Amino acid sequence: MNALLSFDDVVVERDGVRALDGFSAAVPEGGVTAVFGPSGAGKSTLLRICNRLDIPTAGRVLFGGDDIAGLNPLRLRRRVGMCFQRPTPFPGTVADNLRVAEPRATEAQMEDVLALMALTGSWLDRDATALSGGEAQRICLARTLITRPHVLLLDEPTASVDAVAARAIEQAVRQLADGGITALWVSHDPAQVQRIADRVLRIEQGRSLGIQPVTTDPDTGQVPR
Repeated sequence: MNALLSFDDVVVERDGVRALDGFSAAVPEGGVTAVFGPSGAGKSTLLRICNRLDIPTAGRVLFGGDDIAGLNPLRLRRRVGMCFQRPTPFPGTVADNLRVAEPRATEAQMEDVLALMALTGSWLDRDATALSGGEAQRICLARTLITRPHVLLLDEPTASVDAVAARAIEQAVRQLADGGITALWVSHDPAQVQRIADRVLRIEQGRSLGIQPVTTDPDTGQVPR
């Protein structure tokens, strides 16, 4: 299986502290890769360097074989979209939020991406800043998806939402992955990893411990016998 994202001896250092310390790994195209490890291991930083929200101090990040340091950041972020742990709706309606990402989006396209998030009915004219946390997070993920990204970066997207929203997000990402999108999902929850991931990329102290099949126990890195 070809690598879509490759990390070549990547270092990210801030104030003398290395969030990533010689990180090397190759993420295959397609499916869901769970990024799993303890707090402070460098998981969020790993996602952020994939679309140049953070810049490596050393090393290279390749997307489809191209060094992302040479790619236009805005174009890259349309192809490699990100959803953060806490929802960040913009002022205005839900439709306004979606059109920030894709100004040419039709009403039908917006309704389709909302339906993927299990948001059906009259949502487009609602105030995006007056929604519940779970609703707002689904709007933010829909805003990322409206640009049809090739890669989806998910930094604990269900950590701050209710069970209904978490289930909708998990099901949507699984459906997208089955349809060909590549997703990197940071999670602290071993049960969630088992539900949604095809493979597990384990990280500790800024270094890769390798990628293993989803049957791997994320806590131990061991494949059950």
